[in-house]
This record gives sequence, structure tokens and C-alpha cells, in this order.
Amino acid sequence: MTKKTLTLFIFILCLGLFLGGCPKKKVAVSRDLASVQAEEAARLERERQAREARERELAKLREEELKKPTEGELVAKKEPGIEGEVYESKLLKDIHFDFDKYDIRPVDEAVLKENAVFLKNNPNLKVQIEGHCDERGTAEYNLALGERRANNTKKYLVFLGIPADRISTISYGEEKPLDKGRHEEAWAKNRRAHIVVLSK
Repeated sequence: MTKKTLTLFIFILCLGLFLGGCPKKKVAVSRDLASVQAEEAARLERERQAREARERELAKLREEELKKPTEGELVAKKEPGIEGEVYESKLLKDIHFDFDKYDIRPVDEAVLKENAVFLKNNPNLKVQIEGHCDERGTAEYNLALGERRANNTKKYLVFLGIPADRISTISYGEEKPLDKGRHEEAWAKNRRAHIVVLSK
């Protein structure tokens, strides 16, 4: 065998060993990638379970809070209501509306569901829903818009199981702004439905 032939033979042998070793490296890389993906999936699942557990705990705490008796936490509003004196309750939350709208936004559905739980746990209470607007538009238009906001809020609470005869509505239009500022932040606060408790 000549030196040239021997060199060519060694070159081919090395090339064959090199090419033969490549798949093993690919398998190793594939195994490492699968391991990382499995660990990441397991981590995401643990985080999801922990998040759901926290959400269940918070929901339970909110429900327990809404079951507390109302005695001592009602504050007289110092103004007459449709069916008697009006009381404020910190457990009844306002909802808000987009400009010139009266439909219930998805973000406010959860608020009304909490209000409904409170009302179901206190079946002796009657409430009054006040419809409010920002200052833009005529007084007459805003009174009508406030009425639609109050009525839509009532309809949603009735849908959630609150008897209609426990709910009165009234519109104040733009007459009673929560924030008297003349800018969008103030107007957004004033476009609301406010729920108060009527005296027995």
C-alpha cells in the first residue's frame, strides 16, 4: 500500500467515524430539550395550581365578608329615598359606564355579582339604584341616560336572582357628581350606578 493510498484510507475512516458520531449528539441534544420542556411545563402547571388556589381563597374570603351582618355598618346618607331614609353600605359597590352608554361592562359584572351575594344574604333589605352621568349633554338627556343606567343595573341584579320588588331606581342625571372636576378622570367617576339601602 502506497503512502498516498494509506493517507486516503485514513481520511475516509476518520470521515466515517465523524459522520457516524453525529446522530448520537443529536439524540443527546433532543433528550436535553425534552427534559427542559418537561420541567418548564411542570413549573407552569405548579404556578397555575397555586394561582387557582389563591383565587379560591380570595373568593371564599369575599363571600364570608358579604355574609357579615349589616348592623353597625350602615351609615345614614342624610337624604330621603323613594321609600324612606337612605343608608350607605360599604359592601355595595358602584359600577361605572362608558361615555354615553348604559350597557353593563364585563368588568362590572363581577361587582354586581358580589352585590347580589350581599343582597341574597340579607333578604330583608331593599335597595335603591341611583343613575348618574357626567356633565356633558343637556340636563334632560342626562336624566334619561341616568334612568337607563339605573334600570339596566336593576335588570342585571334581577337576572342574578334578586326579586324586582326589592329594587327601586332613580336618576339624578348630572345633578350629583362624585367628582366636580371638568376632565375625563372626573367624568369617568361620575358615570355610575350607585346602590344605597332603603330603611325598613
